[in-house]
Amino acid sequence: MKFKKAGKFIIKKLSKELPRHLSYHSVEHIQDVYNSAEKIGIDECISVADMKLLLTAAWYHDSGFLKGAKDHEEESCRIAREALPMFDYSEAEIDKICGMIMATKIPQSPKTHLEEILADADLDYLGRDDFFTIGDKLYNELCVFGFLDNENDWNKLQVKFLENHNYFTKSAIALRQEKKHQHLQQVKSKIS
Repeated sequence: MKFKKAGKFIIKKLSKELPRHLSYHSVEHIQDVYNSAEKIGIDECISVADMKLLLTAAWYHDSGFLKGAKDHEEESCRIAREALPMFDYSEAEIDKICGMIMATKIPQSPKTHLEEILADADLDYLGRDDFFTIGDKLYNELCVFGFLDNENDWNKLQVKFLENHNYFTKSAIALRQEKKHQHLQQVKSKIS
């Protein structure tokens, strides 16, 4: 498999073609998820072969935003199925990658260890110091889409989301759970 070429291909495409109003679902987000997936994958002791599949899934997981937000995970899988054979990925490898991509769909329901890792990587920021910075990007994007129009509604949405979210891997739970709980308390205190 031509792993690096598969990554370069999709990053170049996303850089050129993603709508500019996507302040959260951007190439920066893809890179963030890639880095988080790599870190969790190392902590979870996955094989080199699985790491390549995991990181490929991280690169492709939000590529469906090229077509729009609705059902973007399915579209991301379609893009992966179309592109990855050009880089010598087998059908079985692509199936695993699409499983990981679908595991990022909210509410998350991963079925394999790799799916758990990508699901955790996609929402890693919930338990990090840059939670509010990244959250602001998502708030702005949701406002552009017309899903939200004020900060109080955003804070209520965040509380509901944080209360219902769970990390799946031992690594993410150990590293992010406590900080995520602190963020939940901070957001609750902002609701009027």
